[in-house]
Amino acid sequence: MDPVERAILLIGCYELKDRLDVPYRVVINEGVELAKRFGAEDGHRYVNAILDRTAAELRKVEVASRRS
Repeated sequence: MDPVERAILLIGCYELKDRLDVPYRVVINEGVELAKRFGAEDGHRYVNAILDRTAAELRKVEVASRRS
């Protein structure tokens, strides 16, 4: 895994777990934008998938309410 994407995922996972004041969609969007700017060519797709799956696990109620 590229070190940039790894760092972005660590930050994103921290925010999803411990910064409940930040909406999960904002966390995902910021991670994707960072990956587009600083990461590998298609790294933003990987970051998006991992953060989306992590949000679905860590913030079930918030994600379910947005998807319904």
